Amino acid sequence: MTAELSVNLNAVAMLRNRRDLPWPSVTGLGRIALAAGAHGLTVHPRPDERHIRFSDLPAIRALIDAEFPTAEFNIEGYPSTEFLALVAAAKPEQVTLVPDDPSQPTSDHGWDFERQGGFLRPIVERLKEQGARVSLFADADPAAMRAAAATGCDRVELYTGPYGGTYDDPGAAGAEIERLGATADAALELGIGVNAGHDLTVANLPPLIVRIPQLAEVSIGHGLTADALEYGMVETVRRFRRACGQSV
Repeated sequence: MTAELSVNLNAVAMLRNRRDLPWPSVTGLGRIALAAGAHGLTVHPRPDERHIRFSDLPAIRALIDAEFPTAEFNIEGYPSTEFLALVAAAKPEQVTLVPDDPSQPTSDHGWDFERQGGFLRPIVERLKEQGARVSLFADADPAAMRAAAATGCDRVELYTGPYGGTYDDPGAAGAEIERLGATADAALELGIGVNAGHDLTVANLPPLIVRIPQLAEVSIGHGLTADALEYGMVETVRRFRRACGQSV
């Protein structure tokens, strides 16, 4: 039971943006994460560029192509015209579409697939024609997976924020794991791969992977960056890889 780890660099970029200086380096810490065994790098370029800047995308693409050709670049965001143009230029291996309002501080809900499926279908098709794997941000709702599958997506990314919020309540954590697990079961039965992300930690990853042994990938930013302040990026990536079930 293992899942791949994609390191989300948004928190690193947010720290950099506090000053008009080039450090901490987004590509520099991305390089360290990949050298420590991370499977890929994730970014969420928001319209106001409050963390990842649009100019970061070609630099990350060049880093992966030149030094880590088997790694993956995952770009997530709301599929606005501007976002889709950024994706077309950066050519990520995976695009994760999220239903964010630009004012949101972070992603906090999945798509309403019944209501928004018609909007998503041509976008998913367009991105797949460009060679990207397409993942759609999804709430823990098994009944929604059939409508998700109708969009043509390759994967869903389970929104694990409610699970992350149960860090001090084992009973509630168990209930959230089961909701996520049932949603993953429904997706997998329909041929959709399953990713997960939001407020995942070294502590709460292993129980999630036990319940969803076919979990393909987790993208982690806030908790991983916080741990990197204590343990360093290399050891933090190793800790998260172990939590994903990998031998390190």
